[in-house]
Amino acid sequence: MSPSVYYAEERCDDGLLTCPFLLCFREWYTNGDCLVLLVSVVIILPLSLLRNLGYLGYTSGLSLLCMVFFLIVVIIKKFQIPCPLHEDEALNETMSKLLNNTLFHLNITAVDYSEDACTPKYFVFNSQTVYAVPILTFAFVCHPAILPMYEELKDRSRRKMQGVANVSFLAMFLMYLLAALFGYLTFNSHVEPELLHTYSKVYKSDVLLLIVRVAVLTAVTLTVPVVLFPIRTSVNQLLCASKDFSWIRHTVITVILLAGTNALVIFVPTIRDIFGFIGASAAAMLIFILPSAFYIKLVKKESMKSVQKIGATAFLLCGFVVMIGSMSLIILDWIHNTSASSDVHADGH
Repeated sequence: MSPSVYYAEERCDDGLLTCPFLLCFREWYTNGDCLVLLVSVVIILPLSLLRNLGYLGYTSGLSLLCMVFFLIVVIIKKFQIPCPLHEDEALNETMSKLLNNTLFHLNITAVDYSEDACTPKYFVFNSQTVYAVPILTFAFVCHPAILPMYEELKDRSRRKMQGVANVSFLAMFLMYLLAALFGYLTFNSHVEPELLHTYSKVYKSDVLLLIVRVAVLTAVTLTVPVVLFPIRTSVNQLLCASKDFSWIRHTVITVILLAGTNALVIFVPTIRDIFGFIGASAAAMLIFILPSAFYIKLVKKESMKSVQKIGATAFLLCGFVVMIGSMSLIILDWIHNTSASSDVHADGH
């Protein structure tokens, strides 16, 4: 019996409610939620409790190596996977999903099998395009970690910090660009929102891709403590700025933040929704709106007619357009997908 069927049939004493915690103890190694909690407690929490950010440099280096390995495999697979793909298998899989009333998930992929699968398109516009700008914006948000990173630099200076920022942004931009480019050129119109899932259509069991999955999971896991550090520092400054360091307060804030993160991972269906929403709201504020507003307000030596102030004003307006436009389109897409999913389930019954 498969774990999903076992989960569906597992009942509590009243015969109405499921018992995920009971299943967690019996089939923990096949339950994703249990594995998330286990990794959070065993790996992420101890690393997040470190007091200084400098110790996380070693884990960040390992995370970067894992992502470089992922990029190399994506580039290699581009030249190993033939084109066109086996469209019959993809179509059979599509029909089986349709019979299982999962049309909502098919709409997410937005694949059109009638088009030439081997012809890459320079511009693609569909219902999922609204997530592109927010996700790109979110990908380059590192502002909260700038000050903690600056404090950890040896012989720190503004020029040295600028060099660190330039190298980091350039390296991440090239890595994101090459991974997205070669991933799209491998599958073209058949590419899915999660690239690694697309490879499973071609390779049912591939050791190299399994290692890549483990590497990506390791990279994401080791990134969480780095992101959590500036958040905890900000919360601590807001609540207890005048108080001395306390391990109890340090631990409580870390556990609460990590618990909230796990709740989002378990209950939000796709990470695309999280990236899209945060990218359209907080990331737009941090990248476009707040820096421009601070520059316009704090720099008094330049008039509003100067090139710098005009550029900052244009950047500020661009931020509002990105935030309001992206948020509106994302909410409309959520409403449309919810209604479409309800219609599919109604037709199924």
